[in-house]
Amino acid sequence: MARYTGPKTKIARKFGEAIYGEDKSFEKRNFPPGQHGANRRRGKKSEYSIQLAEKQKAKYTYGILERQFANLFKKASSSKGITGEILLQLCESRLDNVVYRMGIAPTRSAARQLVSHRHITVNGELVNIPSYSLNAGDVVAVREKSKSLLAIENSLANRSDVYEWISWNSETKQGNFVSVPERLQIPENIKEQLIVELYSK
Repeated sequence: MARYTGPKTKIARKFGEAIYGEDKSFEKRNFPPGQHGANRRRGKKSEYSIQLAEKQKAKYTYGILERQFANLFKKASSSKGITGEILLQLCESRLDNVVYRMGIAPTRSAARQLVSHRHITVNGELVNIPSYSLNAGDVVAVREKSKSLLAIENSLANRSDVYEWISWNSETKQGNFVSVPERLQIPENIKEQLIVELYSK
């Protein structure tokens, strides 16, 4: 199962923002990595370079590798509507992302691990595929045997973000994927139009 396992702060510094969430190391050194860091004189970036960086930022943010991301774009471009918006909606509809949004896991990589290790159910059925695509109305829950897991309890205790398109019941430890989010409801700082322009070349 392929995923990025390298240093996360280095990636955050590359893009100039904490794309993996709160990061004390990034706050101390929020300039690009490398020998010369903040002092390096960087020439004007080409249009292609800016578009590529935006695609890479989206991939790292959602924990998706190139082939999967290209497949998502293909699916988005063949759907009716604004391609860039649909691409982000497809990313947000992934099971690992929804588990993260519900607060069951503190990060997307932790959410991916919970799904892979068979701690999550969808509509009462065990699902261990992080990229599983949810539909509006699907019920996502913590498996009965896993409800007492310390990692899940700690994450839920620190849950602060609330999203209009997700409902959550703390007592039963289950939530509802109410609807596919609109672009304005997706908090990620991603310029999806640049990704569309890159793939359209």
